[in-house]
Amino acid sequence: MAKITEERVLEALGRVRDPEQGKDLVSLGMIGGLTIKDGNVGFSIEVAAERGASAEPLRKAAEQAVFALDGVTSVTAVLTAHSSAPRTGGPADGAGAGPAAGAPAGASAPAPKGGGADRVGSIIAVASGKGGVGKSTTAANLTLALMAEGARTGLLDADIYGPSMPRMMGVRGKPTTADGKVLDPMVGHGVKLMSMGFLVDEETPMIWRGPMVMSALQQLLQDVDWGPLDVMVVDMPPGTGDAQLTLAQTARLAGAVIVSTPQDIALLDARKGLNMFRKVDVPVLGIVENMSYFQCPHCGERSDIFSHGGARREAERLGVPFLGEIPLDIAIRETSDGGRPIVAAEPDGSHAAAYREIAVRVLDRLDAGADGPKPAPKIVIR
Repeated sequence: MAKITEERVLEALGRVRDPEQGKDLVSLGMIGGLTIKDGNVGFSIEVAAERGASAEPLRKAAEQAVFALDGVTSVTAVLTAHSSAPRTGGPADGAGAGPAAGAPAGASAPAPKGGGADRVGSIIAVASGKGGVGKSTTAANLTLALMAEGARTGLLDADIYGPSMPRMMGVRGKPTTADGKVLDPMVGHGVKLMSMGFLVDEETPMIWRGPMVMSALQQLLQDVDWGPLDVMVVDMPPGTGDAQLTLAQTARLAGAVIVSTPQDIALLDARKGLNMFRKVDVPVLGIVENMSYFQCPHCGERSDIFSHGGARREAERLGVPFLGEIPLDIAIRETSDGGRPIVAAEPDGSHAAAYREIAVRVLDRLDAGADGPKPAPKIVIR
């Protein structure tokens, strides 16, 4: 098998012509961010912002040209847009009118039809403004609880830098593909599952810039055979950065669930996450208070380690539903670490019942606004 080198990739891309400019992508200087790792190739294609989604055929042609090379196992190409307006400042001054540099071209356009995610009824994001609040544990158990309520469910691990769902759901191995283009999702506890953790070694750091992350998320959404699903739960990375904006722009989110612990500092960050979804016109389905209280398994005494009720009060203040509270319990931690989340490990237990109550409230909220997926919002950075 021939070794994949930067020269070979650029040679292949040099044979792809931009029909609007009449020259190849390399000579036009449109290729950036080229990375090669064990047969996996990634790069960005910079186009004018006004071209938007019309440049998608060019992106696909570039991917196909590189994928045809001997030794290439996967290709990730992403469109990035530059503004034609002059810049008036340094690197920190790039938030002018029009798309931000590095944002997917045509991100305000509806998601392309026919992809795997277009066979999903509702896509909901489980998010937090900061790490360490148990968001992934909540996402995994909520997905299983939705399935227990009769919904056909899938789980997308969107935390590219720190994927945890393969371990949490107890699934190992690599996804297969029948045609070399569309991946078959993994399955854990009856849930269709996809994560970057299945594609790279668990201890391999993902040293990717924003455009590569955005492209990977788009491919995990559209290049996976999700099949018909009622609900897909997306475990979001913490914060309000590239990944969150990409998913808000391209995934046609039906709503977001915000996870927080009760103390004021966590609620401050949760508020930022909630306001981000509001700014991009994604409905907030409600807030979950995780680690709400601790009940000693030996004496039964209850302790409010992180305070209690803060998320409920915050939900009331912000005018969004309070979905429920989950205690801080060693059983939830042990089952998640062991690859059998508590809803699967102890389906008749009190913790599973709490997650199922949250799932019922989420389904009720989705039904209340069941007009189908919303079009991707238009994000304007001022």
